[in-house]
Amino acid sequence: MSEEFNNVSMYQEPSSNGEGGKGMAIGSMICGIVAIVLSCVWYVSLICGIVAIVLGVMYNKKNGKCGMTTAGIVCGVIGMILAVVLILLAALGLAALGSAAALY
Repeated sequence: MSEEFNNVSMYQEPSSNGEGGKGMAIGSMICGIVAIVLSCVWYVSLICGIVAIVLGVMYNKKNGKCGMTTAGIVCGVIGMILAVVLILLAALGLAALGSAAALY
């Protein structure tokens, strides 16, 4: 019985045929979408946007361009821009509120 399994290793290394998984591409796209959806929660949006961009760029360097990574990078950038715009609007609103309160 042991003669049948001499050439088979239980712990084989994964094949490196160039067709890796798309986990980083999917992660980039999901983080980019989360960055847009949660742009009103600025700290989550900024972190997810950065992660989406990093994962997308890493996947593109390793495996070439993919539509999911492009979507992840674009959505990550848009989510980060929305978060920064909302932060600036909140700061301007608080400044206007503070100056209006000083008048009374």
